[in-house]
Amino acid sequence: MSNASNCILARVCKLAGTAQCTRLCSSYIAMHGYSGDGGRVGAANVPADYRKVALTNSPARGDQPEAYQIADAYAATFARQFDPDAERIKSLYLFSREPGTGKTTTAIALLNEWLTIHYIGSLQRDKQPLQRPAYFFDVNEWQELYNQFNRPRVPNDIAELASREYYRRMEHARLTPFVVMDDIGVRECSEGFRGDLHAIINHRVTNGLVTVYTSNVTIEDLQSVFDRRLADRIRDMCGVVQFKGESKRGLRR
Repeated sequence: MSNASNCILARVCKLAGTAQCTRLCSSYIAMHGYSGDGGRVGAANVPADYRKVALTNSPARGDQPEAYQIADAYAATFARQFDPDAERIKSLYLFSREPGTGKTTTAIALLNEWLTIHYIGSLQRDKQPLQRPAYFFDVNEWQELYNQFNRPRVPNDIAELASREYYRRMEHARLTPFVVMDDIGVRECSEGFRGDLHAIINHRVTNGLVTVYTSNVTIEDLQSVFDRRLADRIRDMCGVVQFKGESKRGLRR
């Protein structure tokens, strides 16, 4: 029985659907691990429900044709990651005032596209693919960790675990070549948290690392959520894609 339905590489693999398409395939293991929950997809922190989402099969594609026209063209620039002299790959800001319009789905589809292109492109060039070429960074979850270890009377062991996880995610978000920063700017935050978030974004912009942001706040209004410096850093070398319509959450299977 073919393993193609479980593999992120299936749509570009010549062996997909054949007798050689099994869970023992070295490329499947490299991307998904022996268990199916590890490998580069696991290291990218992609939520389980999104691990098979691609631009071509995204459930948001039909509702957002204009956004996907841009997303398709944007993904076509990902091969530039192998050419140090190529034009810099811009970042992208996916925005809609309504939640549930497909921003996160689209951002992860782009992340999966990056994972695929990085893995195949590295092998084609006789290079070792990075273990974590992309990373999904949920800003809300990260802020909850910050609040957890800064809340009064939190037991020391719980605070220490939250703190370690907070800084682990911060390092991945700061250094990984391609990062999805999901739901940026949706909640008020402390000066300490804002400073850490600014440090991540500042490092990424300064070093030309690619970031896809999703938000319910316009890029112009982002300065009222954080500050002008942070908003300006996000706007630098960043295209804006607006998602239209109302929430589709709960309507798709």
